[in-house]
Amino acid sequence: MSVQIFGDQVTEERAENARMSAFVGAIAVGDLVKSTLGPKGMDKLLQSASSENSLVTNDGATILKSIPLDNPAAKVLVNISKVQDDEVGDGTTSVTVLSAELLREAEKMIDQARIHPQTIIEGFRIASAAALKALDSAAVDNSSDSEKFHSDLVHIAKTTLSSKILSQDKEYFSNMATDAILRLKGSTNLEHIQIIKILGGKLSDSFLDSGFILQKKFGNNQPKRVEKAKILLANTALDTDKVKIFGTKFKVDSTSKLAQLEKAERDKMASKINKISKFGINTFINRQLIYDYPEQLFTDMNINSIEHADFEGIERLALVTGGEVVSTFDDPEKCKLGECDLIEEVIIGEETFLKFSGCKAGEACTIVLRGATDQVLDEAERSLHDALSVLSQTTKETRTVLGGGCAEMIMSKAVDTQAQNVDGKKALAVEAFARALRQLPTILADNAGFDSSELVSKLRSSIYNGISTSGLDLDNGTIADMRELGIVESYKLKRAVVSSASEAAEVLLRVDNIIRAKPRTADRHM
Repeated sequence: MSVQIFGDQVTEERAENARMSAFVGAIAVGDLVKSTLGPKGMDKLLQSASSENSLVTNDGATILKSIPLDNPAAKVLVNISKVQDDEVGDGTTSVTVLSAELLREAEKMIDQARIHPQTIIEGFRIASAAALKALDSAAVDNSSDSEKFHSDLVHIAKTTLSSKILSQDKEYFSNMATDAILRLKGSTNLEHIQIIKILGGKLSDSFLDSGFILQKKFGNNQPKRVEKAKILLANTALDTDKVKIFGTKFKVDSTSKLAQLEKAERDKMASKINKISKFGINTFINRQLIYDYPEQLFTDMNINSIEHADFEGIERLALVTGGEVVSTFDDPEKCKLGECDLIEEVIIGEETFLKFSGCKAGEACTIVLRGATDQVLDEAERSLHDALSVLSQTTKETRTVLGGGCAEMIMSKAVDTQAQNVDGKKALAVEAFARALRQLPTILADNAGFDSSELVSKLRSSIYNGISTSGLDLDNGTIADMRELGIVESYKLKRAVVSSASEAAEVLLRVDNIIRAKPRTADRHM
């Protein structure tokens, strides 16, 4: 007789079933994104059922974030891809696929060899330590030679972009991304790099501008360029024709009283503008609206005004010009003004923009992306963001490893060697880890339409025979020297992929019970 201890609407899955459900969910997610891996990977088109929005993307984290998943194990993989995206910016598909492959191997071991999950976990730990050690010794650091380091950065950008929409123009974009990152002088704050998307033209019409571009115009009748700009950035209300106390009602018995009221308002505004002019500025940028009257006052005082610089715009401007955003104007001495050499109106595509050149923070720059449709522009921005993130991380952690399945195969070789020194059933788990690592080059070859078993075994024998720079040349379907081809990846990225994937696999292997319940509601007693 079974005792019912759970309330209604609670389901429980035990041991085998719970583990199967965890594995199946994770493996399904891995299979979902694995076709996007590598330079010949395909894209996914995600269509929202409720709205007209559709999204074409190749980015693992974006795909997984956009799909509502019900399986708890699948959500773990979504999380690691998200963390990979936040930490390094790229490698989101690789980390998901590697976790899924590790769990696929674990499932076989539990099912066929009856190995206990904890034994597998111990084996995976030994294996991942050996893999990371091998990755460590294979990494190369060229940061002392600026020319070599520059070419490393360009190659990393090319490798990242080769699997994305920008692969047609990857030469152009990888140089652009490298230039933008090198301007940051070692900072990883990508806020300084602004990306503006403008419809029209083709992707290769995109360009990098050393100034800062704001999608605004100057006020009416104001000069179209300001040299030696002294800028006050503000967040204040400059609209005169509203009485500011909510719900106020006025009763006046003559129009002259109304005129007095208006005059009082105007005087108040004029005194505010007067205070602002005491700052000795020639450009005033406000986050909120500027009505016609204050704008006219600014024009009379030869101060150019820009209204509605949205919040991100004004925050960035403060960063770039070295000023502060103020909202009270009583102490001109205490306020830091922004400065730049020139502000001028420029036309890009069909729209007018303001370009700030010669800014105080020389790191700032703007990348203007052009493209035929919104989907293309969005995906181009995502691709470029991945490249910029990886490059900025590489300026901090300067070591690099080789791509094209080379690093994975070197790690797999080290793990295989380690397996010979492990006794008992753990050795099987260590070997399984090596097989999972070899799955990454296999998937790369499959996605490119080549015979993966032949290619990967060639790559394996090449690496195991000590030619440690071999990798897959997926354009020609051969084994080639990755150094010569310039297929370079960031060490930090690869390291994050292996350590996150093995941790995620471990978390899911520990599961032996899944209890599903509706959240407690007020009427459901303890």
